[in-house]
Amino acid sequence: MSSEPNPVSEAADEAGTRPGRLTAAAALAALEGLALVVGGGWMVVGGLTGHPDDRTSAITGGVTLIVLALLPLLAALGLLGRRGWSRGPAVITQIMALPVAYNLLTTNGPAIPAGIVLAVVAVTALVLLVNPETTQALGIRGPGRAGK
Repeated sequence: MSSEPNPVSEAADEAGTRPGRLTAAAALAALEGLALVVGGGWMVVGGLTGHPDDRTSAITGGVTLIVLALLPLLAALGLLGRRGWSRGPAVITQIMALPVAYNLLTTNGPAIPAGIVLAVVAVTALVLLVNPETTQALGIRGPGRAGK
C-alpha cells in the first residue's frame, strides 16, 4: 500500500454527505422564509382586496416582508449547498426573529402560540448553526486558523 494521499478519497470526504444538523438548520431557515412570504402575501392581498385602515401601509408592509424573506431563503439554499457564507445570514435571521418572538409573547391575544413557535424555531436554528459539526461541514475555520 502506498503512503501517498489519495486525491480521489480526499475529494469524496470533502464532498461527503451533509450532516443532519446542517440539513435541519437549512429547513428551519427555509420555513421562516416561507412564513415571511405567506405573511407578506396575506398583507398585500388584504391591502388590495380588503378594507385596511391604511391601504398603502398594508401593501408596503407586505412587500417588505416578502423582500425580507429573501435572506432566510438564500441562507437555506447556501446551507444546503454547504456554502460557508450562508451561516452569517442564517444566524442574522435567527437573531432578528428573537425580538419578534418576544413581542408576540407579550401580547394578550392569539399571537402567543406563534411567539412560542418562533422562539423555539429561532433558538433551535441558532444551536444547530453554531454546532461544531455544522461549522466543520461549512468549512468555517476558527480565529487564528485561516492559514491551516
